[in-house]
Amino acid sequence: MSDDKTRDIFVTGLKNAHAMENQALSIMKPQVKRIENYPEIAEQLEKHIIETEGQIERLEELLTSLAEDHSSLKDMALSISGSMAALGHTVAGDEILKNSFANFAFENFEIAAYKSLITVAELGGYEGLVSALQLNLDQEIAMAQWLETNLRPTTIKFAELKEAGQTAKV
Repeated sequence: MSDDKTRDIFVTGLKNAHAMENQALSIMKPQVKRIENYPEIAEQLEKHIIETEGQIERLEELLTSLAEDHSSLKDMALSISGSMAALGHTVAGDEILKNSFANFAFENFEIAAYKSLITVAELGGYEGLVSALQLNLDQEIAMAQWLETNLRPTTIKFAELKEAGQTAKV
């Protein structure tokens, strides 16, 4: 593979990651606003929103270092799809569970994307850019682990609230 083709793959991957992180924000921000009965989830989402904003900044710095810019069209398209996904769960009687499932799946998608992007960076000789991508990956892994660990307690709390006749959605 030529250096130009590897660079193209890497730049496209960075632009896709930037859009993916904007999509993540458009999913998490509406969720956290609706949470009432699960303060631990709201706190974790707020923490990850801040991390995600930092991830976007790192991706922008990487793109700038390559004399590239993020794709506003991709950012907008994925943000809209993320907002629609978040909105779709609001009508579910088990919104908190559906959000937990979707968030866990999305975190694992992000993990795969960063692992692939790091591989392309290494193949293309961009080892100096890997540490920023690794930091993003580490944050995604931590969030996915938190979601996985908290799925059982969230499900139990949802069932208990529902059983007690209280609002269990969010």
